[in-house]
Amino acid sequence: MSGCTPVISVLMSVLNCEKTLDESIECLLDQTETSWECIICDDGSTDKTSNILLNWQKKYPDKIIILTNDKNKGLSFSLNRCLEKASGEFIARMDGDDRCSPERFEKELAFLSAHPDLDIVSTDMLCYDSQGVWGVSRYPDEPKPSELVHGTPFCHAGCMVRREAIVKAGGYSEKAEFERVEDYELWVRMYAMGYRGGNIHEPLYQMRDDRNAASRRKWKYRINEAGVRLLAVKALKLPAALSVFAFRPLLLGLLPPGVQRQLHRRKLSKDQK
Repeated sequence: MSGCTPVISVLMSVLNCEKTLDESIECLLDQTETSWECIICDDGSTDKTSNILLNWQKKYPDKIIILTNDKNKGLSFSLNRCLEKASGEFIARMDGDDRCSPERFEKELAFLSAHPDLDIVSTDMLCYDSQGVWGVSRYPDEPKPSELVHGTPFCHAGCMVRREAIVKAGGYSEKAEFERVEDYELWVRMYAMGYRGGNIHEPLYQMRDDRNAASRRKWKYRINEAGVRLLAVKALKLPAALSVFAFRPLLLGLLPPGVQRQLHRRKLSKDQK
């Protein structure tokens, strides 16, 4: 970058990612769009993550910026620290255990350039594990406010947002009731302010995901999601009848784990067709 302000600032919070972090950073270095900086907050790692980060920073001092929390502070706190340091016109996300396609940044920038009325873009997302790809999540073209009551309309880790928009929205909420749904709450808040987004229907992001994770989801996170769904109805001035969809995460949590796994896999396998 040679002292030039990057077009994109990538925000990454990592915690004990020693086995996957190299691959994630290499995906950034492989991007066809090269005007970016990556601000990485080590959120209290106890493995070799910090050493790996230092090695990357020494190798790419103009690309990699490292922040360190003295103890684990959580995703929202860490991403807000990164956001404060960001200088790019666009803010992108990346997780330290995932992958993305080389054309991701290029195509997301092109999308926002072609849609000046939109401030958020993300992509469809592949789910994979040690056995390979096992599912795909697809998202609406240009989610309408009413669609936000059904769940998050964007892949958070694969998103790109205009910096001005996310800063005006106040960044990520650090309230406990939004833990694990901080992105969903941010989208609701941004939509309430009049911002809108769209999705690219290519799986430009690949999430490392446990096939059985859905059945192990903690109740407090299900409650948090239900709360954001209710918030969407209120903040977006939607019909009160749509509040019924807030109970879906709780009803799913009452099903036997085996049924939860089957429904989750069936949804993702259908999306692949």
